[in-house]
Amino acid sequence: MIAEGAGLLWLARELDGLPMCGVLDAVGTVRDGLVVGYRTATAVTDSVVAPAGTTVTGHKQHAAVLTPRAGERPAWRWEGGNPEGFVRQAVHASQLVPHWAAHPDVAARLVAAALAPVPAPA
Repeated sequence: MIAEGAGLLWLARELDGLPMCGVLDAVGTVRDGLVVGYRTATAVTDSVVAPAGTTVTGHKQHAAVLTPRAGERPAWRWEGGNPEGFVRQAVHASQLVPHWAAHPDVAARLVAAALAPVPAPA
């Protein structure tokens, strides 16, 4: 599962005091103002989006913050910034949206993950 940009908020425990899905142990807060910008980021943790060490360019456009900003296994880091995003089992969630046209390997990884056999429950 991938949640990029505002989709990340749906996976939080709550948003402005309202219950959300609770997949991530994080709380979202909508604030005044909008964060808009491009980032060159490096994957911190292997995920369905990119292997650790991969550098991508993406954009951020959001008016909410998540606390904590990253999980135990962060998705991305960039120069001068703190780690951001969450990688947990088959979930990759981040406010950074990589530009797939510039990084077609992202789509290839997603297709491969979707076609991979699911192990039987123990």
